[in-house]
Amino acid sequence: MNNNSTIEKMKELKLLGMLLCFSTSLKTGEHEHITADELLAILIEAEYDYRRTKRIKAAFDKAHFRYLANIEDITFSKLRNLDKNAFIRLADCSFIKKKEGVIVTGSTGVGKSYLVSALGHQACIMGYKVLYYNLGKLFALLRMSKADNSYLKILARIAKADVLILDDFGLQAFDSTNCLTLLEIIEDRHGKSSTIIASQVPVNRWHELLGEQTLADAILDRVIHTSTKIELKGDSMRKPQTQK
Repeated sequence: MNNNSTIEKMKELKLLGMLLCFSTSLKTGEHEHITADELLAILIEAEYDYRRTKRIKAAFDKAHFRYLANIEDITFSKLRNLDKNAFIRLADCSFIKKKEGVIVTGSTGVGKSYLVSALGHQACIMGYKVLYYNLGKLFALLRMSKADNSYLKILARIAKADVLILDDFGLQAFDSTNCLTLLEIIEDRHGKSSTIIASQVPVNRWHELLGEQTLADAILDRVIHTSTKIELKGDSMRKPQTQK
């Protein structure tokens, strides 16, 4: 068998995971101690893992997460009002299949952004398309996009995402333009995909936060009733790091 020819064909077909595994086995002599079907299985598994890792990395890059967050690194405790079993059930991403949302509230520094980023990372791993935005920056981006006629293109990209994460909801005041924009985003996604919101403002104050009663009713009716709510408590997670 001409191994060099095989390697060149793997390169041409862009079977890079398989190529790396095969080249390694030639160097170590591992292929001499296994059967042909075992070698084939190993090569296919290597290619599968390579492509899966590449896909997940691409999904992470497109999402633009604020934190590189993992479910395994989350601190669960009664003091944080964060139940591990309940959150792990949420992390299976079944809420995405049901087109439901998640709302995480709590004071500054309690870990809201990390928590929603961890859910977003988990969704990427499971093959979903995720977008992460600071809501204030998203509004600014959309205002600027009207100047170069990319407004509708950005809204279409947001609408197509399986999961949209809106962080720092309510950190900046809502004017009528922002409310209309938010309603347009929520309306495009309602019943079709999942939206995750993180906010320092308790849900019971969102109506006054949005201001305009008609718009507030329309937005909250589409968000609150179909979302799992997590209210984080406790001291700021940043305090121990600062002291350290």
